[in-house]
Amino acid sequence: MTPPRVLTVAGSDSGGGAGIQADLKTMLALGVHGMSVVTAVTAQNSLGVQGAWELPADAVRAQFRSVVDDIGVQAVKTGMLASAELVETVAELLAGTDAPVVVDPVGVSKHGDALLAASALESVRTKLLPTATVATPNLDEVAQLTGVRVETETDLRRAADAVLGHGPHWALIKGGHLAGDAVDLLTDGTDEHWLRAPRHDNRHTHGTGCTLASAIAAGLAKGLSVPEAARTAKEYVTGAIAAGFALGGGIGPVDHGWRFR
Repeated sequence: MTPPRVLTVAGSDSGGGAGIQADLKTMLALGVHGMSVVTAVTAQNSLGVQGAWELPADAVRAQFRSVVDDIGVQAVKTGMLASAELVETVAELLAGTDAPVVVDPVGVSKHGDALLAASALESVRTKLLPTATVATPNLDEVAQLTGVRVETETDLRRAADAVLGHGPHWALIKGGHLAGDAVDLLTDGTDEHWLRAPRHDNRHTHGTGCTLASAIAAGLAKGLSVPEAARTAKEYVTGAIAAGFALGGGIGPVDHGWRFR
């Protein structure tokens, strides 16, 4: 039987912890068939990003059409889109697709390296976010996109309202950078779901954002509701963070295969 098909539109992480590589590992672990549209290639390891090269818009468009027109897709996840041109190209492709879309508006890497041109922010706000079934910004990305700074849990509502103002159906505001438990707020402006997990004392967390967004997309492809897809994704990511391991001389990745160990 053909498993549900999920497409990631994102950048390649040569170190294997985040990006396309994390997305495909997550999809395999969660029982869906992962497919990819590579938007950029990075030279990246546990210490940071040493270089990034975006692909031409035509190459991104051709990959997308090749997969969607022949194989079909039950959910799409977007990650690193690098430039305004690629953001607009991908937004246009997504607007013509019926599948649910999870937008991870990647702005900076775990190490603080910029992965999105500042000139692309307006395109993310006006073109990409309106295509999203769920948008999954972290607190730095919320600040980048909306100007809202989150200091406490109660600020998460304000952040969600600001993100929803740009058009996604649901916003999942990731509060992982706050003190205390790892708390995320998922809301469509009416329905509110607080996703809590204990914070694990493990610095090897490279790839958490990509992994969470891909896990949500996997759940949606299986037919789960947005709240249920987010809840199961949070459980999967929490386990992956707990099992994150050292790699190289810096921050290691989460363990995408933790359930198989």
